[in-house]
Amino acid sequence: MSAQILNAAAKYQLYSTTVMCPLGIVGNTINILVFTQLKLFRDNRCAFYLTVESIFNIFYLLFLLTIYILISMYGNDGTGHLLIWCRLNHIISQTFVLTPFTMICCTTVDEYFSTNYLYNIRYICTLKLARYLTFVFICIWLIHSIIFGLFFNIVPSVGCTISNEVYLRYTTYFIYLVLTGPLPIVISLLFGLLAYQNVRRLVRRQIPVARRRLDRQITAMCFIRVIAFVCLGTPYFWSRIYALIHPISRSESLEFATWELVQVIFASFASLNFAISFYLFIISSSHFRHQVKSVLVKKCWKRLKYLCCFGNIQITPENIEQNNLNIELEEIH
Repeated sequence: MSAQILNAAAKYQLYSTTVMCPLGIVGNTINILVFTQLKLFRDNRCAFYLTVESIFNIFYLLFLLTIYILISMYGNDGTGHLLIWCRLNHIISQTFVLTPFTMICCTTVDEYFSTNYLYNIRYICTLKLARYLTFVFICIWLIHSIIFGLFFNIVPSVGCTISNEVYLRYTTYFIYLVLTGPLPIVISLLFGLLAYQNVRRLVRRQIPVARRRLDRQITAMCFIRVIAFVCLGTPYFWSRIYALIHPISRSESLEFATWELVQVIFASFASLNFAISFYLFIISSSHFRHQVKSVLVKKCWKRLKYLCCFGNIQITPENIEQNNLNIELEEIH
């Protein structure tokens, strides 16, 4: 019975990843196109953070897909055989996890500042500062992940694991239970709620209609993103805590297999955070749906037709630029 449960867990993990990764890569790619192609978003700091998050989400999903391709082909991910791959695997995965989580927090914090009714607070954050902070955070997590990876070694009876007892505790109680758990969840939820409260007061302030509409759209998108982040990440976080408090021995085969299946399901929910943002934005924002349509149909498709000389209609660069200008005007109004 326990073998069947473990087999079901492995199949669920493989199939869920196979479905999630392509959908997530497509969705994040469209996010990047929308936030970079529309002038409405080009100078928006939250859109910049969302773009960086989407880029790292794609990296993570591609990496995850590669791992499961290796598992499906060879029966394992190879970390138990090559020391360099053992370490590189954890360096890459941690960098690609911590950076998107940080970008989610930065998005909500920035949205809180940009919608604040106090002028001085509202203009603390700039696009230049956002780029600087993003670069700094990426460097911090990369250095942290490299140090993290160097403590991994191949133990014959276990495989690729942390060999240093002190760093094992640091990883267990700080990285897994703080950095990838309550810290980003609390920060994003707190500032998301504060930003939502700020947006409700926008109608009382003398702000251009286009700016007010954009602030409301971005805040709504960020808020639904945070809600999903909390809902999808919390079960996995609590399952980790439970596993630490009540460890289950492999000798208790049935209970161990059942808990392994539960862990796999919760982990798949947490992994959805890297794939689901585009679909949340599409569902929650009619403006975003219109913007996606504008970018894909009126920009990307017409540029593709121009490059490929598709059809009999003569499309010139001047026409494309004029069409892009019309799209931007549509988005503002």
